[in-house]
Amino acid sequence: MSLFLILFLVGMVVFITHTPEAITGFGCTVLAFPFVIALMGDIEQAKIILSILAWILAAYFAITKFKSIDWKQFGIIVLLTGLGMPIGMLLFKAYNPLLLKKVLGVFIVLSAGIQLTKIFVPNNKIITLPSFFNYNFLFLGGIIHGAFAVGGPFVVLYSSKKILDKGQFRATMTLLWTTLNTFLVLQYFLEKKLTEKVGIDLLFLLPFLIGGIVLGEVIHTKVSENLFKKIVFFSLLLVGIIMVIIN
Repeated sequence: MSLFLILFLVGMVVFITHTPEAITGFGCTVLAFPFVIALMGDIEQAKIILSILAWILAAYFAITKFKSIDWKQFGIIVLLTGLGMPIGMLLFKAYNPLLLKKVLGVFIVLSAGIQLTKIFVPNNKIITLPSFFNYNFLFLGGIIHGAFAVGGPFVVLYSSKKILDKGQFRATMTLLWTTLNTFLVLQYFLEKKLTEKVGIDLLFLLPFLIGGIVLGEVIHTKVSENLFKKIVFFSLLLVGIIMVIIN
């Protein structure tokens, strides 16, 4: 397969997976990750490219929707995820990432399934965890974000219970990804991984990212709060399934 065709296919993956993030405020990297790895054949290159694209998308919404940010929840989230990120960076180098990814995928599927059941069957008897337990999702999300740049699902499990307005949810989530991914991009810079090839690939993929942002913004304005919540947890479910079944 030619380099142009590979990048075009990666671009289509970026468009398809970054549109949902423009709607909900999360999910693009973890949805795109397995497909981009398969196309590029390089996990490190895929991680760098997707981290930077996610950073651009998140920064756009964090700036344009600045007034909608829930600052109290942002402070809680960034503190606990920030504590977990250094651990994740070390784990990425020390443990089998494939096994870890599958275990986490199973957990995400179960968690998203429980939340969808609560939405569609409001009078269900599912056990509700104590409120303080949700903080563990943030710390775990930080660990996973440091390892794979895909800690979003765990943060969403917390945030979806604390930030109920869809506009505030998206704005707060995108500010978080802007903050966390800034540290990742800085790390790549210090390690001299931001090569000329990375720059060329990003320029090629930028129009696909812009297309996803535009389409996602249109859809976001049209969905109700209830439908938005369903989209969030269906996206989480899809993320978990992808993490489990795709190497």
